[in-house]
Amino acid sequence: MSTLINKCPSCRTDLEISVLRCPDCGLELKNNFELSVFDRLSEEKTAFLMAFLRNRGNLKNLQSELRISYPLAKKKLDELLIALGIANGEPEHTELEEMDVSSILVDHNSTKASEIIKSKLVEAGGRAMIRLYGGELREIAASPNGTEFLCPQLIPYSYEVFDAIVDLLLKSPGYRAKKGNARNCKLGEPGCEESTVAGTVLTFMGKKPGESGLDPVFILAAVLEWAGIATNGRGEIALTASYRRSL
Repeated sequence: MSTLINKCPSCRTDLEISVLRCPDCGLELKNNFELSVFDRLSEEKTAFLMAFLRNRGNLKNLQSELRISYPLAKKKLDELLIALGIANGEPEHTELEEMDVSSILVDHNSTKASEIIKSKLVEAGGRAMIRLYGGELREIAASPNGTEFLCPQLIPYSYEVFDAIVDLLLKSPGYRAKKGNARNCKLGEPGCEESTVAGTVLTFMGKKPGESGLDPVFILAAVLEWAGIATNGRGEIALTASYRRSL
């Protein structure tokens, strides 16, 4: 049975239900039946609502299930409330929470990308602004546990994901690799091969060929450039000469 759609695929007008049919006896009721606010939610918002209800409104447990940061969970909740007509306006601006990074241990002499980025974040007081390839700014922060970095637009990623990307670049011709596209492609498909940054990140996250996942490369590449480890180019990233000399 097809999934209910709520927008006209041609003009994007809200659809109405005109026929209800009993699958057992074939009885049909014809009228103009309006879709409820829940029927008009996107699949993503419906999935978030179900997760929210499963966790009885506990955002901490919700974060753990969906592997997202608190600011992102709060933003998604605000967007859901607006979609349901419970709240008005735009979602509240979410910033990463203030945190004490004084207890985070870092190796300032390490040449590993993970340690370099962690060290730079700690030196910056735990928070920094990075610039994406298109010029937009994003905020990143060190997690209190010292093992992950946070960004409102991403699930938490361990710093070791940067080591996996650097290992890929060291093995690639010219120390550069295509970013790839995990948003529209599954691991192993053209555009998301393991030789791309996107494919490498999916593999790092435990995905197997044929599986899909999130596409954080646009932010991960910007973090590597912010740390002076790689240049963030159009469709590809490459190790900087200064970083290669440090190895």
